[in-house]
Parts: sequence; C-alpha cells; structure tokens
Amino acid sequence: MKFFKQPFYGWWIVTAGGLVQWYTSAIFWRGFQAFVPPILSTFGWSHGATATAVSLQRSESGMISPFVGVLLDKYGPRKVMAFGVFVTGSGFVLMSQMQTLWHFYVTIALLTLGMSFGTYIVFVVTVANWFIEKRARALAILMTFSAIAGLTLPLLVASIEHFGWREMLMAGGIGFWIIGFPATLVMKRRPEDYGLLPDGISNHGNQLHKSQNSRLQRVREHAITMRQAVKLRFFWQLALVTSLGQLVSSTNLFHFAALLEYGLTTALAATAAGSVAIGDISGRAGIAFLGDKFDKRKLLTTAMLMQTVGVMGLAGINASIWGVNLGLWPLPFFVVFFGLGFGASIPLRLAILGDYFGRTSYGSIVGLTSSVNALFGAAGPAIVGFIYDFSGTYRIGFTTLAVAILISIPLTLSLEPAGRVAAKARRLTSRRH
Repeated sequence: MKFFKQPFYGWWIVTAGGLVQWYTSAIFWRGFQAFVPPILSTFGWSHGATATAVSLQRSESGMISPFVGVLLDKYGPRKVMAFGVFVTGSGFVLMSQMQTLWHFYVTIALLTLGMSFGTYIVFVVTVANWFIEKRARALAILMTFSAIAGLTLPLLVASIEHFGWREMLMAGGIGFWIIGFPATLVMKRRPEDYGLLPDGISNHGNQLHKSQNSRLQRVREHAITMRQAVKLRFFWQLALVTSLGQLVSSTNLFHFAALLEYGLTTALAATAAGSVAIGDISGRAGIAFLGDKFDKRKLLTTAMLMQTVGVMGLAGINASIWGVNLGLWPLPFFVVFFGLGFGASIPLRLAILGDYFGRTSYGSIVGLTSSVNALFGAAGPAIVGFIYDFSGTYRIGFTTLAVAILISIPLTLSLEPAGRVAAKARRLTSRRH
C-alpha cells in the first residue's frame, strides 16, 4: 500500500533548478553589488570602469543566449549545464585571485559565459518542456527562488566583512560546483523520453479521461519553429513589450542613490529599495496561483501597468508639479508596484512563449527573446546615467523611463490569441511548400 503519491518528476526539476537559481542570484545577480565596494577599495578602480564591465556582461549574455537555446534543443540540458557549471565556478575562483582591471574583465566574461550555459535558460527551457497546463505555475515557482535570494544580501555583506571578499568569491565558486553538478543529474529533456506525459498526466486509468487530456494538449501545444516565429508579428511585439520592462527594471542599481537624492534618510532609502524585493517575490508567487487560471495577456498587461505606476512613483517622490510638492506620498506606489509588476512579468512572458510556440524550438525562441531583452537591459542604466551626468538629477531619467514603459500597455493589450498566431504560422509553412 502506498501511503503517499510519488511527486511528478517535473517538480524535482523545478526544485533543483530553483536552488541553483537562488544560489546564482545570491552571489551574483543580486549579490554581486556587495563585492563592488571592497573590490574598488582594494584596487582604486573608477566606478565607471566597473559599471562598464557589468554593462558588457549583460550585452554579452544577450549575444550568447540564442546559441544556448539552439544547443539545448539539439543536445538537451545535462551536457549544456555541466559545461556552464564548470565555467561559472572557475570564473568565481579566478576572480578571487585577480590583481588588475583586465583580470576583472576576463573573469566577468567567464562568469557570463558560464551562467548563460548553466543557469536561467537551461532551467526555463527544461521546466517548460515538462509542463503545459501547469507551465505558468512551474515557471513562477522556479523564478521565485531568484527573488528570494535578495533577502540574503545582508548575510553576504556580513560574510565579506568578516572573511574578506577574496575568500567569499573563492567559496562562492566552490559552492557553485557543489550545488550545480548534482543539479545537472536531475535535468532531463522531455517527459516523453521516460514514458511520462507533461504535467504528470497518467498513462493509465480511464480512457475517456485520457482522451480529454489528449485533446486539451493538442489545443494548447502549438508546434512553431524558430524560423516561423521570427516571421510573426506576435513574436517581435511580445519581445518589445518584455524589453521595455527590462529597460526599466535594469536601472535598479540607481534606486538607492535616487532615493537619497530625493531627500530620504539613508535608513528610509535602504528600507524602501530593499522592500521592492518583497514585491518581486510576491509577484512571482502570485503568478504561480493565477497564471494558469486567467488570460495571460491580461495578466501581463496588469503587470506592465504596475511597473509603469512603480517607476512613476519613483520619479514623483518629493517632486514639485505646478508649484505643489508631492512629498512622500508617491513612495508607497514605487515600493509596492515596481517589484510586484516586474516579478509577475517574468514567469508570464516565459509561459506565454511556451503556450504560443510549443516545445519544439522553445529553447531557441527563449534565447532570442532574452537576447533582445538584454540589449534593452544594458541600455537602461546607460540612459539614466547619461541623463544624470547632464542634468544632475535622476528624476528626469526615471520620468523618461516611465513614458517609455507606458508604450507597453497598448502593445500588450493588442497581442493576438494563440490560435490565430498558430494559424499564421501554418500559412507560412504552406506557402513555403
């Protein structure tokens, strides 16, 4: 007699990928800012030189992503991820021994290469292959691990102060190997390769139930190739929408500095900037419950609207409009809506790609989308920084971003339904033959 039901294997993939996502975010995506001050203090490098390396990292990641997607579709996740885990761990270990600025640039490039092959895209593609009906929920849970890592930043800061930045980078690289290599063993390409069906649908049981599930899968599981996708307006429209969100979210490096400029105390500015992470977590977790129950286009529109309100709130703190000072009342709008909107948009955009294009070329399609997103993500900090250099304030830069992301609302509302996009893809195929 079985006392408990064996969990669907796809959830083990979500858990293993989530743990690596959490660790990567804790020591790099969200945590690397803790290493910057002691590194600058040690070497005396300019902030500009360091920021350039980070911008190049985002651009390089965008250029690599399409190749990662193609290799995943061809070879599966294990080999691709094992290479990425080895290179990422090596990057951290080598960075702990760096002595010059060019060492820093080389190790940043290694980390970018390794994480491109060993983290985000690998997990997104693999999870999307194992889920169809519960895809939004699975991707949202996976992405929530990354957001939770923001809460570990104080622990990383304290560890660097106690042990030193070189020692923590060395430990970070070794820790990446310890967590990453076992996770590669969990990754499997598709459930069908192991006699399973997506979402844990049973191969046994009532034939009518199986028939209904089969029909449902055929409706939801469109098979659109990369070559077809890039010829569809929907692909580029969605890529532009998500890139506008990336343009705004990538400027979080300036949130704390902007809040200080607006007259907030250090304690209040730190609390406000840190609280955005809570909204980020809530947004991702919320999609785990709502993403598979409601129209994802409407949910994404809501997420983009929340991001718009959030960045408008940031730009409006202590601003004077027609002689009236807005004071601190825009602050809650920034804290609540900025992270909430961005957090919700991440699993939504990934689930929409899966729903519309299916699993056939999902890795390649996600890779190309990530490439477009990365270009906007690299531009965001540059735009805000450039405007600040000329105007002496962050307010104009964030106001500009609020106007830019506002464009995403009508673009999201006008996204075509999946059936219509699939029909257009079929027409493209028939014309070719």
